[in-house]
Amino acid sequence: VQLVESGGGSVQAGGSLTLSCSASGFGIRTYCMAWFRQAPGKEREGVASFDIDGSITYPDSVKGRFTASKDTAKNTLHLQMASLSPEDTAIYYCARAALQMPTGSPLDQSECRYWGQGTQVTVSS
Repeated sequence: VQLVESGGGSVQAGGSLTLSCSASGFGIRTYCMAWFRQAPGKEREGVASFDIDGSITYPDSVKGRFTASKDTAKNTLHLQMASLSPEDTAIYYCARAALQMPTGSPLDQSECRYWGQGTQVTVSS
């Protein structure tokens, strides 16, 4: 199993970025997956969670600004981020659940077995 994020970079406040997570070794339709981020000095937090049934949930901090999607043909996740602010500066990770079963709730990092290496997003004011 391998997860490889890409698309990070530097952007000014109000700008947009799209991250991608290329998965290999399994099918992204068959596991719960999620995007997380970790800002300097802060705990890792979830920003988008995919359940096996196709539902996607977001925390209030990014709802309406971030849109997550799956491209099952390319076995890739995407995270479109808009109206970015300096508070969105973080390393962004994608992760896969350990168990092949629906969660019914946002995937918690303790439930994730596989992680990508992360991609840095820096938003300047």
